Formats: sequence, C-alpha cells, structure tokens
Amino acid sequence: MAFELTDTNYVTTVEATSVALFIDFYSPTCGPCQEVLPLLDILETYFGERARICKVDITRNPKLAKKYDIKSVPFCVSIGEDKMVKDYELGSASVERYINMIEKAIGDKGFFRRIFG
Repeated sequence: MAFELTDTNYVTTVEATSVALFIDFYSPTCGPCQEVLPLLDILETYFGERARICKVDITRNPKLAKKYDIKSVPFCVSIGEDKMVKDYELGSASVERYINMIEKAIGDKGFFRRIFG
C-alpha cells in the first residue's frame, strides 16, 4: 500500500528517503483519482525497494498542495534521489507512463531505452 504523505511527515520522509519518490496527489471525491490509486500497488510491486510510492490527499494536506501548486488532480510527480522533480503528469495516465516517470527519477533508462536510446 502506498505511503500516505502528510503536511507533518513530508519533510522527514523525503529527507530520510534515499531512493526515488513517486507522489500521487489526489482527492477522495475525484473519479479519475480513484482510477490512479489502484495503480500505486502495481508500481510498488514493480519497483520494490528501488522507489518509494506515496500519495497525498490534498483535502487533508493543504500545505503540500500549495507547495506543489496543485490546481487539479490527479497530479503525479517523480522525484529523484537528489530531491528534484524529474517528471510530472496531470490527469490520470497508464501504469506504463508512471513506470517511465519513476525510471526517469531512478535514472534507469528501461529496456527499450537502453536498446534504442
């Protein structure tokens, strides 16, 4: 299950994490957000310890929503080990898109990118 980031645990969690992060900003009343949430389990299984999969309920965490300037959800970001945003997606997307975002944050080019550049 994806780790629930909050206004209070965000800084300590991000600072303590030595792997890439994937954060899904969502609202419990948003239909497309509910489509993304089950994909987080797939991402956790796929990446294991290589990335930390997180979610943020923007209705309960307004400081994080403001920090990332969230105007619409779902909004997903991938953050590298250097704590910099590497990629983002506004709206729901495929699990393949999210995998690519996380691979970018990890620095892993993936099978096809390794072959074809």
